Amino acid sequence: MFKEIELDALKEIGNIGAGNAATALSMLLSKRVEMRIPEVKVLPFDEVSRLVGGPENMVTGIFFRIEGELAFNILFIMQPADTLNLLKIMLRQEKTELDLTALEESALKEMGNIIASAFVAALADFTRLSLRVSVPCLAIDMAGAILSVPLSLYGYIGDTAFLLETEFEEGLDDIKVHFFLIPDDDNAFKVLLNTIGVRASDGNNSSGDGRI
Repeated sequence: MFKEIELDALKEIGNIGAGNAATALSMLLSKRVEMRIPEVKVLPFDEVSRLVGGPENMVTGIFFRIEGELAFNILFIMQPADTLNLLKIMLRQEKTELDLTALEESALKEMGNIIASAFVAALADFTRLSLRVSVPCLAIDMAGAILSVPLSLYGYIGDTAFLLETEFEEGLDDIKVHFFLIPDDDNAFKVLLNTIGVRASDGNNSSGDGRI
């Protein structure tokens, strides 16, 4: 169903966005940060909650709506330990409970906004589509409730999700973020893949390093 070149192109876009996000995070944290997207997986939306520990597992979710020439959703999901470690690094203070202050919520939203904006900018550059990112929404809740946000807000959601597994190689060691790209429906999903496939096969390469 999915061409390898399309998924490879999406992974490349993710790595370009990760590079840009790492630069911005380095400035925010005043320390070197490196991150990458090692793998792209396609999975049924119903399996997403299982992947993050089950529908009743408490997680941190940061949600973005992407609109323009293509409409889809971005959802970051982090486990509690990763959330607390990230806050410790960002705010330089110990944190043991997920009773977030306004400052802590703002810090997490800013981190999510940096990564999402960098990815969408890379995607827009690669596909030449006009895309815009909403302000972030943050919640700490069971995974099932977090995953129902797009459906509750817009009344529909696609049956398939991309997982772009985000790894921090330096600066935010041992913190993992699940980055889900969820098109609105199958048609949006096909448009995204077809657009990426066309750009990938015509020799265009946003990173300028000869790959793809």
